[in-house]
Amino acid sequence: MPKSLTAALFGLGLLASSPAFAGEKTVTLAVQNMYCAACPITVKSSLETVPGVAKVVVSYENKTAVVTFDDAKTAVPALISATTNTGYPSALKS
Repeated sequence: MPKSLTAALFGLGLLASSPAFAGEKTVTLAVQNMYCAACPITVKSSLETVPGVAKVVVSYENKTAVVTFDDAKTAVPALISATTNTGYPSALKS
């Protein structure tokens, strides 16, 4: 019985601490419709409104956005929606 109790407590501990396994992720999005040097400002602003986003670097030259975020608070589809909803469709760059 003590072994099964220990296993049960260990399992509950893992479930309770699952956010501890979440972490910071960085992805690169390919961003469309950036035609002028001011466009990256809009793209960056849209991504910074997504909860959990920690850092955004947008490159007009490369048509990309490098986004660092807390994957316990947001996910890639939310990032894509943020840029798309402001007129800059994006997709995860492979």
